[in-house]
Amino acid sequence: MLIELRIRNFAVIEDLSLELSPGLNALTGETGAGKSIIVGALSLLLGERASSDAIRAGADRAAVEAVFDLGARPELRTRLEDLGFSSDDELLVLRREVQAEGRNRAWINGSPATAGVVGEFGRSLVDLHGQHEHQTLLAASEQRRILDAFGGGEDAADTVAELHGRVSALTGELEARRGRRRELEAKADFLRFQLEEIVDAEIEQEEDLRVEEELSRLDHAEELQRDLDAVHRLLYAEEGSVSERLAEARDLLRRIARFDSTLEPLREEIDELYHRAVESGRTAGDHASGVEVSPGRAESLRRRADRIFRLKRKYGPELADVLATRDRVSTELAELEGAEFELEELRGELEEVRSALGDAATDLTRRRREAGGRLASAVQEVLPRLGMPGARFEVELEPLTEPGPYGGEQVRFLASLNPGFGLRPLARIASGGELSRVMLALKSILARQDRVPTLVFDEIDAGIGGTVATAVAAKLREVAEDHQVFVITHLAQLASRGHQHLRVNKDEREGVALTTVESLHGPGRVREIARMLGGDPDSQTSLAHAEELLAG
Repeated sequence: MLIELRIRNFAVIEDLSLELSPGLNALTGETGAGKSIIVGALSLLLGERASSDAIRAGADRAAVEAVFDLGARPELRTRLEDLGFSSDDELLVLRREVQAEGRNRAWINGSPATAGVVGEFGRSLVDLHGQHEHQTLLAASEQRRILDAFGGGEDAADTVAELHGRVSALTGELEARRGRRRELEAKADFLRFQLEEIVDAEIEQEEDLRVEEELSRLDHAEELQRDLDAVHRLLYAEEGSVSERLAEARDLLRRIARFDSTLEPLREEIDELYHRAVESGRTAGDHASGVEVSPGRAESLRRRADRIFRLKRKYGPELADVLATRDRVSTELAELEGAEFELEELRGELEEVRSALGDAATDLTRRRREAGGRLASAVQEVLPRLGMPGARFEVELEPLTEPGPYGGEQVRFLASLNPGFGLRPLARIASGGELSRVMLALKSILARQDRVPTLVFDEIDAGIGGTVATAVAAKLREVAEDHQVFVITHLAQLASRGHQHLRVNKDEREGVALTTVESLHGPGRVREIARMLGGDPDSQTSLAHAEELLAG
């Protein structure tokens, strides 16, 4: 239930706090006083887009805040905790702020939140019907939603939607797989040629580098032998070689180190150089003797290098790309080989889900047919009490060729709101006032099942008066037995039935319009009802009529 609505610097409202009570809350006031602005402010908390144009002149920001009692909605407290918001008591505070530079901010119980999450909670607690909201009743989607809500078919409708989504997804996947198979079949011969060409080459990772290196050695074999042999002789093999001279230096240092111990590290260093020169000289000699001079091997490597080059040019630029092409082509051919089996599995799964969809749609149709009859009878019983005697109402289920996302039929509300006229779709027969009364009839019937605790009606009484207005007021009072109802009205008959009566006043301060709200009781309420009746609010006749309405 909505406990309090606080509005600051929104349009002509400077600072306003509305305390609402259970039951029927009536909001009245002169035309242009700002009644619908209050509904507009509340709409922000239900997810409506915020605009800096709504900020009161001279202010830098506008704020709307609502306090709700969650006592009857414990699942919303759980939802709050799941999202990380505090919920220590049974109160929920939603707040949105619009800044002049266009920035918007939102809070839940004092913690920052997104406007979307604030709107999610707001719509769970408030159902708002503005001056044109009853037009939604003309939409097939709204008529379908009302019927399913009345008949308890919402879960069944969700199941149908889920299964239809799966059918659509599987159908799309099946078509995509078929297209993929056709694509692979069209190039299968080329893929096999590619795979055979690469596999026959028996190439290995980095083989091109190894071939290039070996070929370089073979092409320079004589030069390698000559220079390595020279290194061998310089370091080790010839008279006066580096190792021989180092040996002489080592022996000299060994002898004189006996007289000067500080020379011992130098001797050890020369000794190490000697052994390294010997080792390096021998290694050079071993390499020289191992150099292969083989024109035949070189020619073979040139042919191998040429084959690798051609593969890299076709599938490269690098050898790794050639191997990746081999793996990809192999995978695609394997995919083609298994395509029929996978298609068969997918077709089987699709048939299973289609069958389940058919069963679910049949069950939903049965529920809708049964609910449609009950809803039509209930609405037809209420409409005469709302000033439409002889009105008829019917729920039509037009079968579809196959189940869609919303079931196996099109739901359509038909009515004859005036005697002597046949049943026709609401969009073709109902005026604004008639539509609002049909909406009220449906709301009154759905009231006990609707979990949204607060219903807001902005000028649902448009276009009606007299006994019809009295009937509408009685029906709103009846709905208020199960819901908190907040109604903005120009009708005295409706305002007089409110459990709480609030009046919007429009004043002026320093040349700027200012809207305030006061709670009416006793004589003040009598005077307001008298004003709404169109008479002199100070005349005894008008006051007596107002008192009579309030007493009724």
